[in-house]
Amino acid sequence: MIWLAATFLLTLSDPAGALSATLSCDPGKAIFLGPERAVEVAVEIADDEGERAKGLMFRKSLPSGQGMLFVYPHAQPVSFWMRNTLIPLDMIFIDSRGQVRHIHPMARPLDETSISGAAVGDPSPDRLMVLEVRGGDAEKLGIRPGMVLAHPALPQGTAHAPCK
Repeated sequence: MIWLAATFLLTLSDPAGALSATLSCDPGKAIFLGPERAVEVAVEIADDEGERAKGLMFRKSLPSGQGMLFVYPHAQPVSFWMRNTLIPLDMIFIDSRGQVRHIHPMARPLDETSISGAAVGDPSPDRLMVLEVRGGDAEKLGIRPGMVLAHPALPQGTAHAPCK
């Protein structure tokens, strides 16, 4: 986990605030911007059908502060399960502008129950990305719904926090 220094206050009307104006993005890093700080997670990218289907299956461990970022070709309703996944995971569901819309904490290993990418009543249930991190990491790192992701895989013209 790396905390990024921020000299700007973020506002609710502009989730990324002025911080994004100085943000340099790397495909191997997911940077979440919040009102008080930024959080960086090292990520592997799963951006094709085969990679997304395998995900983190069969892995016996996942270090804190690391995860897998699932990127879809377009925003769509998504759901996950834990088939063949041996470790508990937090699933962070992100919309096409980079906003964290829903977090499912501590998904149970090997559970085949469907996990929806949208909370009940969410008026915009489509997701472009899902970040899986070690179970408990979302809370530990301070990643919360409403934060925004800065990442080069987002459509930069409409992203809340476009990359430089």
